[in-house]
Amino acid sequence: MNVLVAYATRHGATAGIAERIAATLRDHGVDADAVPVEEVSTVEEYDAVVLGGAAYMAHWLKDADRFAKRHESALKQRPVWLFSSGPLGTDEVDEKGRDVREAARPREFAELSELLQPRGEEVFFGAYDPEEKPIGLAERFTRKMPLPAGDFRDWERIDAWARQIARDVASAE
Repeated sequence: MNVLVAYATRHGATAGIAERIAATLRDHGVDADAVPVEEVSTVEEYDAVVLGGAAYMAHWLKDADRFAKRHESALKQRPVWLFSSGPLGTDEVDEKGRDVREAARPREFAELSELLQPRGEEVFFGAYDPEEKPIGLAERFTRKMPLPAGDFRDWERIDAWARQIARDVASAE
C-alpha cells in the first residue's frame, strides 16, 4: 500500500511530524511520501492519506482545509487519518481542567470527520521559536502573549500513532 502524508505547515514543526510519520510507516513496510499540500495535485496514485496541518487559535491552516475539500471525492474512496499540531508546553490539562489536546482540536475537524469519515485523528503538541519571524497578523498579536518557547513534539506519541496506521494499512491489504 502507498500512503500520502500531506501536510500544511507554517514554520516547519508540522512538516517534521509529517516526515516522521512517513518514515515510521516506511520502517514498518509501508510505502509513504511526506509532501506539502501545495505540491499535491492528485491523490489518485495513493491507497491511503494522512492529512495534517498546524493549528492556530483552534483553526487548522487554511491550506490543509482547502486540500481536504478540493480532494474530497478521492479522499472518501480511501482510508484517511487527520492530525494537527499546535498546543505548546507540556501540560496535559489546562487551568480549567480541560484536556489540552481536546481543547486544541481544530474546529474544522468536526466537518471533516463527517465528510471524510477518517480512521483516526490526533492532536500533537507543536513547537515555538520566538526568534522566527511571525507570519500574518494573528502571529504578530500572539507574539505579545507569554507563550512557552521550545519544541514540545512528543516523538514517542507520534511514532505510536504512525505504527497504528501501519497496522491498519497492513490489515486492509
